[in-house]
Amino acid sequence: MSDVRQHAEDVHEQFSDHLDVTVEDVEERLHTLVDEYKVPIDEARRSVTNHYLDEAGLEREDISRGGSEEVRIEDVDEPEEWIDLTAKVIELWEPRSDSVAQVGLLGDPTGTIKFTKWAKSELPALEEGGVYDLRNVVTDEYQGRYSVKLNSTTVIEERDEDIEVGDDTSEIEGALIDMQRGSGLIKRCPKEDCTRVLQNGRCSEHGEVEGEFDLRIKAVVDDGIDAHEVIFDKEATEDLTGLSLEEAKEMAMDALDTTIVADEIGAKILGTYYRIEGPTFGRYVLADEVEQLDGPADAENLLIKARSM
Repeated sequence: MSDVRQHAEDVHEQFSDHLDVTVEDVEERLHTLVDEYKVPIDEARRSVTNHYLDEAGLEREDISRGGSEEVRIEDVDEPEEWIDLTAKVIELWEPRSDSVAQVGLLGDPTGTIKFTKWAKSELPALEEGGVYDLRNVVTDEYQGRYSVKLNSTTVIEERDEDIEVGDDTSEIEGALIDMQRGSGLIKRCPKEDCTRVLQNGRCSEHGEVEGEFDLRIKAVVDDGIDAHEVIFDKEATEDLTGLSLEEAKEMAMDALDTTIVADEIGAKILGTYYRIEGPTFGRYVLADEVEQLDGPADAENLLIKARSM
């Protein structure tokens, strides 16, 4: 079976209860995008899925990819995946939108993760301290911080037991030796509940949009033994560099080039030693507390290493 055919069957299964559409119809749309317009298959699938969502008047959370997998919180490291979790409700927070029924923090022995439960899903309420099997939830990501969304297809079953919640806070002391692609001045999708970083002006879910500027650093910090990937959000980036989002936008506008912002940031922080503390989400540490440290005597060698990456 071809890759396109398999994707067509998966998409058809998602919409078979909502639309009168055949596998062949879906496959034809995918082939048009992949063969004629040279769109990567994953992006083509998202585009076709969005077409059928609009036609059916559905939201993405209203459909399931099926076959969701039981995972631990520490294993959540990709957005837009359908998973099952067994977790304890650590905290409930006050929702900031009428579209949200509940929002809070879930935990299991491997760590914690934010959850959002949509009002339109009409799911039973979760209680602080309760332990639940949550089947068919969707992962999401914002500035390296992963979360899960409970939707109309989610199944909630309360468990008559307690579980221990692990500490997912990391502390790193080392040299910031590299800034990864996607650092500096970036644009995010402005659609409600979507914060994805745009690639060439396109959101992977909503297509071409007029993005909103944001500031971040995706860094590699070497502690002498391991290399750790660290994300600094806008606030942490501004504190670390002394460069505000507005100043970064002005700098890019004057130069007619957004890459100048990453170059400016790199000149300030590459080769510098820091103590960084924050929660771990997948492979990333999210910098909550940052302290600059004195570097070792061989700092010049470290800079050579950083520039060679």
